[in-house]
Amino acid sequence: MEKIITLKKLHLGISAFIVISVSFVYGGNPSSFLPYVFGFEVESIDLKNILRAIMGLYIAFGCYWIYGLVKPKYWRSATISNVLFMGGLVAGRIISTIIDGISDQLMVGLILEGIFMLWGIFLLKNDISSIEK
Repeated sequence: MEKIITLKKLHLGISAFIVISVSFVYGGNPSSFLPYVFGFEVESIDLKNILRAIMGLYIAFGCYWIYGLVKPKYWRSATISNVLFMGGLVAGRIISTIIDGISDQLMVGLILEGIFMLWGIFLLKNDISSIEK
């Protein structure tokens, strides 16, 4: 039982840490950081606004996962949102791979997001606490 609780906390904790960290890559200072990381310039105010909105979404989800981590009552809904979030990223990357081609740099993201999505599904399917209710 302790092992399952640790896996549940680890899943949401690692997800939150990574997603909040990545949010600052996208939106922290897009004009100076994204050209270095992805090789494209961010000059338009509209593009900066979109990237900072994405940053806000990532931070909001990451904070909710932390909340689900510390408040067991919200673990299930936080994990469902995590699975949907990661699944949405995976679906978008697969569509992009089919239409645009393979991105070596972002293929790692696709694999990790897929792992976290499947891990969340596994934890939800094996959630003993919800079965007991």
